[in-house]
Amino acid sequence: MTRSILAALLLSLPLLGHAATPTPDPDEAAVKAVLASYKSALERRDLAGTETLFADDNIVAESGKLEGSYLDYVAHHIGPELGHFKRFAFSDYAVRVERVGDVAWATETYRYVIELKDRAEPIERQGLSTTVLQRIDGGWKIRSMHSSSRAPKPPTP
Repeated sequence: MTRSILAALLLSLPLLGHAATPTPDPDEAAVKAVLASYKSALERRDLAGTETLFADDNIVAESGKLEGSYLDYVAHHIGPELGHFKRFAFSDYAVRVERVGDVAWATETYRYVIELKDRAEPIERQGLSTTVLQRIDGGWKIRSMHSSSRAPKPPTP
């Protein structure tokens, strides 16, 4: 009897290891790819083509200010701002994606450093973004993006 139980346990071990491996969610991966494309464009300081990441009907908010549509945001805020940057780099990036049907939302946390062309000291910030995406015509598009940042807290002694 003991041998039968031991044999059954040994035979079930590979199944336990297999059950612990989560199945990748292709929608989550696609949402993360949209976010990564946008982040990469910011780091390159080149937003050409990024409007395709956004739904036609979208809204952007940054640090408590409603910027309007993404095209408004590019024309009147982030586009001109990037022209003053020598470098824009993200670090400590983490993203959590949730999805219900054709709507997904992502919470991103990160740090970033901006080096300006006319300033010696870099600007360092700790940031947070919440982005809502919708599956439209088989692809994920940003409907709403809200980001905010603050000076990072000094390390605790």
